Parts: sequence; structure tokens; C-alpha cells
Amino acid sequence: MGPIDALWHLLNFFAPAFGVGVLTALAAKLLWRRSLKGASLSRLTAWAVAGSAIALLAGLIVFGRDGKMVTYGAMVLACALSVWWAGFGPRRR
Repeated sequence: MGPIDALWHLLNFFAPAFGVGVLTALAAKLLWRRSLKGASLSRLTAWAVAGSAIALLAGLIVFGRDGKMVTYGAMVLACALSVWWAGFGPRRR
């Protein structure tokens, strides 16, 4: 595998985390406009994408392969918890 192929594999591995993270941050900002006034969209997105990516990596390490439904469920849960933490958590600004 060449370096371009490796880059495509890496980008495709993290694509679900990026997509779910961006959509979740946008939906949270839309649904809870008043409550999340103090949290920026970029902060919510960064937390959501990071939480989702960590869950994907953990699933790859635990199961030894990508694409398990348990991993995607964990990714959604981690994304939701990350957005909650960034927007409503104890260190809310």
C-alpha cells in the first residue's frame, strides 16, 4: 500500500466520526439555541468529533477490525456525551 492509499484509508476511517460530530453539533445548536448561546459551534463540533474518533479507535483496538455495529453505537453515545459536556457540563462558560 502506498502513502496515498494509506491516507485514503485513514480519512475513510475517520469520516463517520467527522460526519456524526458535525451533524450532532449543528442539531444541538439548533434545538437548544438559548441554552447553548454561550457555547460556540466550533467548540461543540470539536468535542463531538473528538469523542466520536476516540470511540472509533477504541472499537478498532478492542475488536481488531472496523465496522462493528457496537463500535458505531459507542461512537453515537460518545458524541452525545461530548456535546453535553461541552455545552451543558460543569465547566460551562
